[in-house]
Amino acid sequence: MYLLRKILLKLTFCAVFFVLLYSFQASTSVYWNTYNFGGQNVSEKMEFPSAVAVAKYSNDIASSSYVDSTVTPKKIEYYNVWCIFTKVTSNSPIRRKFKIFSETLLRLATVDIAFHVITDSDSKGIAENEIQGIMRMTGKLMKVQYYDVHKLASQLENIVSVMSPHFSSKPGTYYSDALFFLSLGLHRIAPMDQNLAVMFDVDTKLRRDIKELFQEFNHFGEKALFGLAPELTPVYRHVLYLYRSKNPKTIFGEPLYSGGYSGYNSGVILINLERLRNSLEYDQIVSQDSVDHLAEKFNFKGHLGDQDFYTILGMERPEFIYTLDCGWNRQLCTWWRDRGYTDVFSSYAQCDSETKLWHGNCNAPIPDD
Repeated sequence: MYLLRKILLKLTFCAVFFVLLYSFQASTSVYWNTYNFGGQNVSEKMEFPSAVAVAKYSNDIASSSYVDSTVTPKKIEYYNVWCIFTKVTSNSPIRRKFKIFSETLLRLATVDIAFHVITDSDSKGIAENEIQGIMRMTGKLMKVQYYDVHKLASQLENIVSVMSPHFSSKPGTYYSDALFFLSLGLHRIAPMDQNLAVMFDVDTKLRRDIKELFQEFNHFGEKALFGLAPELTPVYRHVLYLYRSKNPKTIFGEPLYSGGYSGYNSGVILINLERLRNSLEYDQIVSQDSVDHLAEKFNFKGHLGDQDFYTILGMERPEFIYTLDCGWNRQLCTWWRDRGYTDVFSSYAQCDSETKLWHGNCNAPIPDD
């Protein structure tokens, strides 16, 4: 009996020793979570508290107690950025513009970016190469997802068919393609876990952290669905010529600087996806009857795709659009200056705000700052 008690006592001490050793190791455990960023597997180190409470014990190890506690890893908050990158060849100028946009987006960011690229089979490989090169160059990573433009266009066929007759140029030209109406239905094609998103033209160059642009959502009115900066050319003075001749006192088509309404530019679009998914009013206003009515009411025949719809929406339902500061979309196009509007062009182009983003529309060169 004495020998048996001695053996049992030793086994008890061994068991207590191993339990304490396990508790110590668990208290400093490390969890590695693996994500895929732009085709690269990246391990992220995440430390967690012990799943076992510290044992209470005295010199003679009188007793021990354990409490289970499960800790959930903190979910990464991504800032969702969208762009369209199609019909691109290896020597296309748009490739260099895409590189400039993507590089400034990532280099200046202090937040985690989810980069959503709408593309086609021929252009996707070019985008992948550019993005991977930028991540290597900056030493920073972002989550990247690609979408087939033809599949998305087919999902939004009803919106495209309504908009095209009023806001497209002649068939076969640049803005006649369905992809220039995709922003109007992004809430239908974006993953449901996305509530906010910003869509950019790729001929843009950021000068400030994308986090600052997303903070503009905090200034949306209760009904605002989109945020866009003013158009800085007299294009809608031109488009609204007939309406303006019938309504000589209207502010529509007048420069913003003098208190007018110059329309909106869709080079940068803030989109509240959650509100759009729940807005019955928006569903109604993009219907066939509604769009036909608005185009007739304002004698509106545009050629700039979604930008035309945002402009006419701002005329009819201004509460749906938050006017973004012109510094967030500093347009460089001078095309209209030499097309009969030399005398008024400067009043439209005036923007006294700090430039936070350059927009090289009309193939205008972007400064190297």
